[in-house]
Amino acid sequence: MDHLFTVEGASAAPVAPTALAAEGLLERQHLQEWVIAHPQVLGESVLVITAEFDRWADTDGVPARDRLDVLGLDATGRLVVVELKRGTADRDVHLQAITYAALVSRFDLGTLAQAHRDFLKSRGQTLELDECRQRLLDHVDGDWSPELLQRPRQVIIAAGFPKQVTHTVVWLSEMNLDIDLIEFGLWKVQGQLVAGFTKVYPTPEVEEFTLAPARIEAKAAAQKLEERSRARNAVHVLVDAGLLPDGARLRLVPRHGVPESIREDIRAWVDEDGRRASVTWSNNTAEPLTWEADGKSYTPTGLANHIFISVTGRKADGIQGTTWWDVDTDRVPDTVDPDEWSALAGTSLAALAKQVSGTRKDWSGLHTLLGAIPSGQWTTYGDVATVIGSHAVPVGTHLATCGQCPNAWRVLTAAGRVSTGFQWPDTTRADTPADVLGTEGIRFEAGAAAQEARLSVDELRRLLVT
Repeated sequence: MDHLFTVEGASAAPVAPTALAAEGLLERQHLQEWVIAHPQVLGESVLVITAEFDRWADTDGVPARDRLDVLGLDATGRLVVVELKRGTADRDVHLQAITYAALVSRFDLGTLAQAHRDFLKSRGQTLELDECRQRLLDHVDGDWSPELLQRPRQVIIAAGFPKQVTHTVVWLSEMNLDIDLIEFGLWKVQGQLVAGFTKVYPTPEVEEFTLAPARIEAKAAAQKLEERSRARNAVHVLVDAGLLPDGARLRLVPRHGVPESIREDIRAWVDEDGRRASVTWSNNTAEPLTWEADGKSYTPTGLANHIFISVTGRKADGIQGTTWWDVDTDRVPDTVDPDEWSALAGTSLAALAKQVSGTRKDWSGLHTLLGAIPSGQWTTYGDVATVIGSHAVPVGTHLATCGQCPNAWRVLTAAGRVSTGFQWPDTTRADTPADVLGTEGIRFEAGAAAQEARLSVDELRRLLVT
């Protein structure tokens, strides 16, 4: 973040940057603690295993003097090695990170569980060693993979990076070694210190156009990482967008990673017990699927692998489980427009994630738009979603559960009908949205509102800018 401003209406005043040293803040006591408290700066779904780890020893038993700043574990099952610098990074900081990555690449589950227990104990939290082991296993999306532990991702956080570092890191990345560079900045705004973290390398564009070819050519461990990353990203996109209500049903349609002959075997196996074809969705990024066959929770890929093993007796190779689960449109959640829900027929979790990528559950724009809808007019869930950059299904779910949305009764289904999931915040009200809209002059025929009172998408957009 190069520039920060305080804003008052049309006026913006620049805020001068400061530095940790200038504010008397230290690397270990302050910067490191910020990262531990907010591991999202290291990437998506990172669990901090330990910090200040220094229990290395040579083969002769002599302790080494190296101290690893932070060690994390991401949900794909890969270790995250973090090197922190209070100021501008040294020109050889990447060598330190590589050294620590090489050291931890020999860690196994037992070593990591012990380090995690010691770390938690030093911070006043007591867990048994088995509990720490299970915590690490539960954090990983899929089976625990020693191969992925051998490929740590490195994150270097500093106030700035010399060109020697950035140039070398770009080259190392092209050689299929993952290193992230994150710059932090510090500002003082009206007496309050504000810290910001910006990933300067690799940028999304570089990841897409530079790193992807190298990863495609990588060996089995890198391929497994990519499969898990895609599946995990799809789940996070769907949860962030709020597209699927809790309790939505999905059905099994085996696709990616298996030939047609095995798909036929899976379908025959499912026919023996219909419960095997059905799961319930929950907005939980860790294990969002509950399998009807056993009542247990799974990741999409984890359950696909489990089914594959149950049918074939062998492990799967590279299944993308989010392609295996389609929305069951025969069962319509109470909070959504049946027409909008039926439009999702035959759509997998992976395809849904592509539809709503970039959407977030920020409903401030929705509330502003609803508050601007004039009396005597109505709109639809789908049109509102189009204007605010969402999807009709999460819009309907929010309207049904929010209790504070203005003019919620003026949002109808695509057919102009009141949603079956609509309810007043005041549960004692006996009138219906159709009754209220009728008093505003909107005609209803056979339960559907007259189309001439419906706002178009363009008209809705104009409401947001007036």
